[in-house]
Amino acid sequence: MDNLLITLETIQNLLISHATGGSENDIEYQRLRHQILSNGFDSSLVPRYLVTCRNLSQFWQFIKFEYGTYAERRDFIWKSFQPLFEKLEKINISPSDTVIKAAIQSIDSQYIHLTWQKALERRQDDPEGAITIARTLLESTCKYILDDKNVDYGTTPDLNHLYRLTAKQLNIAPSDHTQSVFKQILGGCTSVIEGLGALRNRISDAHGQGKINFRPASRHAELAVNLAGTMAVFLFSTWEFQKGK
Repeated sequence: MDNLLITLETIQNLLISHATGGSENDIEYQRLRHQILSNGFDSSLVPRYLVTCRNLSQFWQFIKFEYGTYAERRDFIWKSFQPLFEKLEKINISPSDTVIKAAIQSIDSQYIHLTWQKALERRQDDPEGAITIARTLLESTCKYILDDKNVDYGTTPDLNHLYRLTAKQLNIAPSDHTQSVFKQILGGCTSVIEGLGALRNRISDAHGQGKINFRPASRHAELAVNLAGTMAVFLFSTWEFQKGK
């Protein structure tokens, strides 16, 4: 997502420069234009001239007759890119991001802070990497809590094993409760963990793939990252509550 924002800013500045007397690189324009048009944006958000003008000569023929002054050209280009910037900024921020970030930053672990930030940054541009990092966040969360409780989890534990140990220590395993609603909710938490582990093994960049490849979309990565963040907050909140008691 950050890379795409940079691409938008770069091509916007390039076009403003070319429209106001500058001499810009046509190959660079074509490269940036291709990156934007290949991202599958709603056609109503993309400036029409970006679609129709395949090179800077065509853009110049358009802009010089459309607007006579440099000020008018700058204002037009800024406004024409605004819908794309607004769309990307909305995509980049999920309602849960702020809540999860605040909870994770309260934990004394710079590694976990960085892991969460990487997961957020890669949701749109690198879905496979984001899914891998989402699992890493949960693994690190479990290990952090287990280390605090002096629980040995071995040298090569998988996520499911780490979560089972952590759930037992925090008294959040489904078997620890008798009321059906809590057993159902906590069983759902276990299913989320197992699902994230399976998703990471199936379509992330953590393992090689065979003849049939499965590539996750950004929406899959967003789901994985948000679920991992929510589960990490739940584990940390339960751990902090128990320490307080």
